[in-house]
Amino acid sequence: MRYKLSEIMDLIGGGTPKTSNPDYWNGDIPWLSVKDFGNDNRYVYETEKHITKLGLMNSSTKLLDKGDIIISARGTVGEIATIPYPMAFNQSCYGLRANKEIVDEDFLYYLIKYNIRFLKKNTHGSVFDTITRSTFDEIEVDVPDLDVQKKIGYLLSELDKKIELNNKINNNLEQQIEAILLSFIENTNSNNVKLGDYLYIKGRIGWKGLKKDEYLEHSDFRIINGESLTKAGIDWSKAGYISQSRYDESPEIMLKKGDILLSKDGTIGKIGYIDSLSAPTTVASGIFVIRNIQPEIISTTFIYFLLKSRLFTDFITARTEGSVIPHLYQKDFMQFEFPLPSKDEMASFEKLTAPMFSFIVSNLNENDRLTRLRDSLLPRLMSGELDVSNISL
Repeated sequence: MRYKLSEIMDLIGGGTPKTSNPDYWNGDIPWLSVKDFGNDNRYVYETEKHITKLGLMNSSTKLLDKGDIIISARGTVGEIATIPYPMAFNQSCYGLRANKEIVDEDFLYYLIKYNIRFLKKNTHGSVFDTITRSTFDEIEVDVPDLDVQKKIGYLLSELDKKIELNNKINNNLEQQIEAILLSFIENTNSNNVKLGDYLYIKGRIGWKGLKKDEYLEHSDFRIINGESLTKAGIDWSKAGYISQSRYDESPEIMLKKGDILLSKDGTIGKIGYIDSLSAPTTVASGIFVIRNIQPEIISTTFIYFLLKSRLFTDFITARTEGSVIPHLYQKDFMQFEFPLPSKDEMASFEKLTAPMFSFIVSNLNENDRLTRLRDSLLPRLMSGELDVSNISL
């Protein structure tokens, strides 16, 4: 049957407790904003901020239940995730709760994901793109019977479960490597050095920034922007396409194998690693291209995990705290000092961590393949092109 999106779910608004009241904050209730879930992961498990029961009771924020969906509705529009346990959320998002008499929770998540492009096209607002309640009234969808919905939800969920498992394995491995790195730094007798002395650091020149209408539907040249550089690494499904002329004009940021990418504006510190390239690729404004220029002294693995470590993230936080729009500068890398392990120590670090880093990269590559498979199946399943009626659950 055909329904308006608003007919198959309840739309729940969020809010923010008064930040001036300390009794409302740092409690046990996770409080979501878009920065917590804009990474294409199915579930969101952690939030940067928490509120108290008093904060929940004395504000317009609501508590979402397990299985509800969170969607960003203002500014960064169309990021979605599923809630694994009760969480509150701010007013820049909506909670979506399935009408279970009509729609399965898993199916609803993928139905919304499939219709994100239509939601984005129907945004309102003169300053910020905004999804409003009327946006969900304007979009109609075909909804199969519940048995078919459950089968579609199951097939796509299995792919996301494998992606999530790989991410959990990678998080564990990254924590182990960071612990090893910090141990080497703390126990070396070497003098402090400036990180910038060992790096090639380039970003896109300001006046060469791309406008929305310069992104193409497809081409032989890719571009990684702030949306495709996530907390989990590079999401190639969100990387854009540009013309050859726009690619050719900035040779200093043409990517190479072994490059490290680091976000330098807004959400600072998102990091990615270039293991391989299927097409000539560059970066958009807001991202640094970082290249190891002294591999005989310092390993690229060491640099990558140093940039991910709390040593560097604490350094960034201290330099950008209080800024209206946080920004990382090239000169900041010259201000960051650390004790560089000796050549023998660096070789030991590489021997210990190289197999783990290789496994991390392998998982990231598998996730890329699984994501592309999921995203190719999604429209075919939603349109009914692929028949799931004979699948047994």
